Amino acid sequence: MSANLALTPAAAWNMPVPSMAGSIEGYIQAVNRFPVLSADEELRYARSYRDDNDLQSAGRLVLSHLRLVVSVARGYLGYGLPHADLIQEGNIGLMKAVKRFDPERGVRLVSFALHWIKAEIHEYVLRNWRLVKIATTKAQRKLFFNLRSHKQGLDSFTTDQVDSLARELNVKPEEVREMEMRIAGGDTALEAPVEREEESFAPIAYLTDADAEPSRILETQEIEVKRSEGLAQALASLDERSRRIIETRWLREGEAQLTLHDLAAEYKVSAERIRQIEAKALQKMKGALAQYA
Repeated sequence: MSANLALTPAAAWNMPVPSMAGSIEGYIQAVNRFPVLSADEELRYARSYRDDNDLQSAGRLVLSHLRLVVSVARGYLGYGLPHADLIQEGNIGLMKAVKRFDPERGVRLVSFALHWIKAEIHEYVLRNWRLVKIATTKAQRKLFFNLRSHKQGLDSFTTDQVDSLARELNVKPEEVREMEMRIAGGDTALEAPVEREEESFAPIAYLTDADAEPSRILETQEIEVKRSEGLAQALASLDERSRRIIETRWLREGEAQLTLHDLAAEYKVSAERIRQIEAKALQKMKGALAQYA
Protein backbone atom coordinates (compact mmCIF):
# COMPACT_ATOMS: atom_id res chain seq x y z
CA MET A 1 0.00 0.00 0.00
CA SER A 2 1.32 3.48 -0.88
CA ALA A 3 2.15 5.75 2.03
CA ASN A 4 -0.13 8.41 0.48
CA LEU A 5 -3.21 6.19 0.56
CA ALA A 6 -5.63 6.64 3.47
CA LEU A 7 -5.70 3.92 6.09
CA THR A 8 -8.77 2.53 7.76
CA PRO A 9 -9.16 3.70 11.40
CA ALA A 10 -8.36 0.23 12.71
CA ALA A 11 -5.16 0.05 10.65
CA ALA A 12 -4.19 3.60 11.60
CA TRP A 13 -4.42 2.88 15.34
CA ASN A 14 -2.08 -0.08 14.86
CA MET A 15 0.63 2.13 13.35
CA PRO A 16 3.74 2.54 15.49
CA VAL A 17 4.00 5.75 17.48
CA PRO A 18 5.73 8.25 15.15
CA SER A 19 9.27 9.31 15.94
CA MET A 20 11.26 12.37 14.89
CA ALA A 21 14.49 10.37 14.78
CA GLY A 22 14.26 10.54 10.99
CA SER A 23 13.02 13.55 9.05
CA ILE A 24 10.52 16.06 10.37
CA GLU A 25 8.55 15.71 7.12
CA GLY A 26 8.18 11.97 7.69
CA TYR A 27 6.91 12.59 11.22
CA ILE A 28 4.32 15.09 9.99
CA GLN A 29 3.10 12.66 7.34
CA ALA A 30 2.78 9.95 9.99
CA VAL A 31 0.75 12.01 12.47
CA ASN A 32 -1.59 13.20 9.73
CA ARG A 33 -2.57 9.58 9.07
CA PHE A 34 -4.11 9.13 12.51
CA PRO A 35 -7.92 9.50 12.44
CA VAL A 36 -9.64 12.65 13.69
CA LEU A 37 -12.04 11.58 16.44
CA SER A 38 -15.69 12.42 16.35
CA ALA A 39 -17.28 14.02 19.41
CA ASP A 40 -18.79 10.67 20.46
CA GLU A 41 -15.52 8.79 20.04
CA GLU A 42 -13.62 11.43 22.00
CA LEU A 43 -16.18 11.29 24.81
CA ARG A 44 -16.01 7.51 24.95
CA TYR A 45 -12.22 7.39 25.07
CA ALA A 46 -12.00 10.20 27.62
CA ARG A 47 -14.48 8.48 29.96
CA SER A 48 -12.69 5.17 29.57
CA TYR A 49 -9.38 6.75 30.54
CA ARG A 50 -10.88 8.71 33.43
CA ASP A 51 -12.96 5.88 34.90
CA ASP A 52 -10.88 2.80 34.09
CA ASN A 53 -7.41 4.27 33.55
CA ASP A 54 -7.48 2.75 30.06
CA LEU A 55 -4.10 3.76 28.63
CA GLN A 56 -5.05 2.65 25.14
CA SER A 57 -7.90 5.18 25.16
CA ALA A 58 -5.53 7.87 26.42
CA GLY A 59 -3.09 6.98 23.66
CA ARG A 60 -5.73 7.40 20.98
CA LEU A 61 -6.69 10.80 22.38
CA VAL A 62 -3.06 11.85 22.17
CA LEU A 63 -2.36 10.36 18.72
CA SER A 64 -5.45 11.93 17.17
CA HIS A 65 -4.28 15.39 18.27
CA LEU A 66 -0.61 15.19 17.29
CA ARG A 67 -1.40 17.10 14.10
CA LEU A 68 -2.69 19.95 16.29
CA VAL A 69 0.70 20.17 18.02
CA VAL A 70 2.48 20.32 14.66
CA SER A 71 0.23 23.17 13.60
CA VAL A 72 0.74 25.14 16.83
CA ALA A 73 4.50 24.58 16.86
CA ARG A 74 4.78 25.90 13.31
CA GLY A 75 3.66 29.28 14.59
CA TYR A 76 6.79 29.55 16.79
CA LEU A 77 9.41 28.92 14.09
CA GLY A 78 10.27 32.63 14.04
CA TYR A 79 12.22 32.25 17.30
CA GLY A 80 14.98 30.32 15.54
CA LEU A 81 14.46 27.12 17.53
CA PRO A 82 14.28 23.64 15.95
CA HIS A 83 10.80 22.68 14.75
CA ALA A 84 11.27 19.17 16.12
CA ASP A 85 12.02 20.50 19.62
CA LEU A 86 8.99 22.78 19.53
CA ILE A 87 6.82 19.81 18.58
CA GLN A 88 8.29 17.65 21.35
CA GLU A 89 7.52 20.30 23.95
CA GLY A 90 4.02 20.73 22.54
CA ASN A 91 3.48 16.97 22.78
CA ILE A 92 4.28 17.15 26.48
CA GLY A 93 1.61 19.82 26.85
CA LEU A 94 -0.85 17.64 24.92
CA MET A 95 -0.25 14.67 27.25
CA LYS A 96 -0.79 16.92 30.27
CA ALA A 97 -4.05 18.11 28.72
CA VAL A 98 -5.29 14.56 28.14
CA LYS A 99 -4.49 13.66 31.74
CA ARG A 100 -6.50 16.63 33.07
CA PHE A 101 -9.34 16.60 30.51
CA ASP A 102 -12.86 16.34 31.96
CA PRO A 103 -15.22 14.95 29.30
CA GLU A 104 -18.30 16.08 31.23
CA ARG A 105 -17.65 19.81 30.79
CA GLY A 106 -18.98 19.81 27.25
CA VAL A 107 -15.72 21.14 25.77
CA ARG A 108 -13.82 19.41 22.99
CA LEU A 109 -10.30 18.27 23.78
CA VAL A 110 -8.87 20.41 20.99
CA SER A 111 -9.97 23.60 22.75
CA PHE A 112 -8.74 22.43 26.15
CA ALA A 113 -5.41 21.15 24.84
CA LEU A 114 -4.48 24.39 23.06
CA HIS A 115 -3.73 26.08 26.39
CA TRP A 116 -1.44 23.28 27.60
CA ILE A 117 0.37 22.93 24.26
CA LYS A 118 1.09 26.65 24.04
CA ALA A 119 2.12 26.83 27.70
CA GLU A 120 4.80 24.16 27.25
CA ILE A 121 6.09 25.72 24.03
CA HIS A 122 6.19 29.15 25.69
CA GLU A 123 8.29 27.78 28.54
CA TYR A 124 10.66 26.13 26.07
CA VAL A 125 11.05 29.32 24.03
CA LEU A 126 11.76 31.40 27.12
CA ARG A 127 14.30 28.88 28.42
CA ASN A 128 16.22 28.59 25.18
CA TRP A 129 15.77 31.76 23.15
CA ARG A 130 18.39 33.52 25.28
CA LEU A 131 21.06 32.20 27.65
CA VAL A 132 19.77 34.75 30.15
CA LYS A 133 16.05 34.70 30.90
CA ILE A 134 14.28 37.77 29.56
CA ALA A 135 10.86 37.09 31.09
CA THR A 136 10.32 35.54 34.51
CA THR A 137 6.85 36.61 35.66
CA LYS A 138 3.55 35.66 34.05
CA ALA A 139 2.95 39.27 32.98
CA GLN A 140 6.42 39.47 31.40
CA ARG A 141 5.86 36.24 29.48
CA LYS A 142 2.58 37.54 28.09
CA LEU A 143 4.20 40.84 27.12
CA PHE A 144 7.15 39.05 25.49
CA PHE A 145 5.01 36.98 23.13
CA ASN A 146 2.65 39.88 22.36
CA LEU A 147 5.54 42.15 21.41
CA ARG A 148 7.14 39.46 19.28
CA SER A 149 3.91 39.11 17.32
CA HIS A 150 3.61 42.90 16.80
CA LYS A 151 7.25 43.64 15.97
CA GLN A 152 8.10 43.84 12.27
CA GLY A 153 11.77 43.95 11.27
CA LEU A 154 14.59 45.37 13.38
CA ASP A 155 13.33 48.93 13.77
CA SER A 156 12.42 50.10 17.25
CA PHE A 157 8.86 51.02 18.14
CA THR A 158 7.99 54.69 17.81
CA THR A 159 6.56 56.57 20.79
CA ASP A 160 3.07 56.36 19.28
CA GLN A 161 3.45 52.60 18.73
CA VAL A 162 4.64 52.11 22.31
CA ASP A 163 1.68 54.07 23.70
CA SER A 164 -0.74 52.18 21.47
CA LEU A 165 0.66 48.77 22.47
CA ALA A 166 0.65 49.73 26.15
CA ARG A 167 -3.05 50.59 25.95
CA GLU A 168 -3.84 47.44 23.95
CA LEU A 169 -1.92 45.15 26.34
CA ASN A 170 -2.93 47.07 29.48
CA VAL A 171 0.64 47.71 30.63
CA LYS A 172 2.78 50.79 31.20
CA PRO A 173 4.71 52.27 28.23
CA GLU A 174 7.99 51.86 30.11
CA GLU A 175 7.29 48.11 30.44
CA VAL A 176 6.90 47.89 26.66
CA ARG A 177 10.19 49.74 26.18
CA GLU A 178 12.03 47.53 28.68
CA MET A 179 10.78 44.31 27.08
CA GLU A 180 11.64 45.61 23.62
CA MET A 181 15.21 46.22 24.79
CA ARG A 182 15.41 42.71 26.24
CA ILE A 183 14.18 41.18 22.99
CA ALA A 184 16.64 43.22 20.93
CA GLY A 185 19.61 42.34 23.13
CA GLY A 186 21.71 39.40 22.05
CA ASP A 187 23.91 36.94 23.91
CA THR A 188 27.59 37.85 24.22
CA ALA A 189 30.33 35.22 24.30
CA LEU A 190 32.50 35.39 27.40
CA GLU A 191 35.62 34.59 25.41
CA ALA A 192 36.68 35.87 22.00
CA PRO A 193 36.65 33.36 19.10
CA VAL A 194 39.89 31.41 18.84
CA GLU A 195 40.23 31.97 15.09
CA ARG A 196 40.44 35.74 15.49
CA GLU A 197 44.10 36.77 15.27
CA GLU A 198 43.74 40.42 16.27
CA GLU A 199 43.75 41.32 19.94
CA SER A 200 40.22 41.44 21.33
CA PHE A 201 38.72 42.51 24.59
CA ALA A 202 36.09 39.91 25.51
CA PRO A 203 34.00 40.09 28.73
CA ILE A 204 36.09 37.34 30.31
CA ALA A 205 38.95 39.88 30.51
CA TYR A 206 37.12 42.17 32.88
CA LEU A 207 34.84 39.64 34.60
CA THR A 208 37.71 37.53 35.93
CA ASP A 209 38.18 37.83 39.68
CA ALA A 210 41.95 38.13 40.14
CA ASP A 211 41.57 37.75 43.91
CA ALA A 212 40.32 34.20 43.39
CA GLU A 213 43.55 33.02 41.78
CA PRO A 214 45.39 30.43 43.95
CA SER A 215 48.60 32.47 44.05
CA ARG A 216 46.71 35.58 45.15
CA ILE A 217 44.85 33.62 47.83
CA LEU A 218 48.11 32.22 49.25
CA GLU A 219 49.68 35.67 49.17
CA THR A 220 46.73 37.16 51.03
CA GLN A 221 46.81 34.42 53.64
CA GLU A 222 50.55 34.94 54.18
CA ILE A 223 50.06 38.67 54.65
CA GLU A 224 47.30 38.08 57.21
CA VAL A 225 49.52 35.67 59.17
CA LYS A 226 52.39 38.18 59.20
CA ARG A 227 50.07 40.95 60.34
CA SER A 228 48.76 38.79 63.18
CA GLU A 229 52.27 37.88 64.26
CA GLY A 230 53.36 41.51 64.02
CA LEU A 231 50.42 42.72 66.11
CA ALA A 232 51.15 40.12 68.78
CA GLN A 233 54.81 41.15 68.88
CA ALA A 234 53.92 44.85 69.00
CA LEU A 235 51.51 44.32 71.91
CA ALA A 236 54.12 42.23 73.75
CA SER A 237 56.56 45.16 73.59
CA LEU A 238 54.21 47.35 75.67
CA ASP A 239 53.98 47.54 79.45
CA GLU A 240 50.87 46.08 81.05
CA ARG A 241 48.98 49.38 81.41
CA SER A 242 49.69 50.54 77.85
CA ARG A 243 48.74 47.12 76.46
CA ARG A 244 45.39 47.19 78.31
CA ILE A 245 44.63 50.69 77.04
CA ILE A 246 45.31 49.68 73.41
CA GLU A 247 43.37 46.42 73.70
CA THR A 248 40.28 47.97 75.33
CA ARG A 249 40.31 51.05 73.08
CA TRP A 250 41.16 49.50 69.69
CA LEU A 251 40.83 45.72 69.74
CA ARG A 252 37.37 45.38 71.22
CA GLU A 253 33.96 46.09 69.73
CA GLY A 254 30.61 47.21 71.09
CA GLU A 255 30.07 47.46 74.83
CA ALA A 256 33.42 45.79 75.58
CA GLN A 257 35.22 48.84 74.18
CA LEU A 258 36.23 51.36 76.88
CA THR A 259 36.41 55.15 76.59
CA LEU A 260 39.18 57.46 77.76
CA HIS A 261 37.05 58.38 80.78
CA ASP A 262 36.42 54.70 81.64
CA LEU A 263 40.16 54.02 81.71
CA ALA A 264 40.85 57.30 83.55
CA ALA A 265 38.50 56.19 86.33
CA GLU A 266 40.10 52.73 86.42
CA TYR A 267 43.67 54.04 86.77
CA LYS A 268 42.65 57.15 88.77
CA VAL A 269 44.29 59.57 86.35
CA SER A 270 42.91 62.19 83.96
CA ALA A 271 41.47 61.34 80.54
CA GLU A 272 44.23 63.48 79.01
CA ARG A 273 46.85 61.28 80.68
CA ILE A 274 45.24 58.15 79.21
CA ARG A 275 45.28 59.81 75.79
CA GLN A 276 49.01 60.54 76.13
CA ILE A 277 49.79 56.94 77.15
CA GLU A 278 47.70 55.69 74.23
CA ALA A 279 49.50 57.95 71.72
CA LYS A 280 52.92 56.85 72.98
CA ALA A 281 51.93 53.18 72.84
CA LEU A 282 50.60 53.51 69.28
CA GLN A 283 53.83 55.18 68.19
CA LYS A 284 55.88 52.34 69.71
CA MET A 285 53.68 49.73 68.04
CA LYS A 286 54.03 51.47 64.69
CA GLY A 287 57.79 51.06 64.88
CA ALA A 288 57.46 47.38 65.81
CA LEU A 289 55.02 46.71 62.94
CA ALA A 290 57.20 48.40 60.33
CA GLN A 291 59.25 45.22 59.79
CA TYR A 292 56.03 43.30 58.89
CA ALA A 293 54.82 45.83 56.31
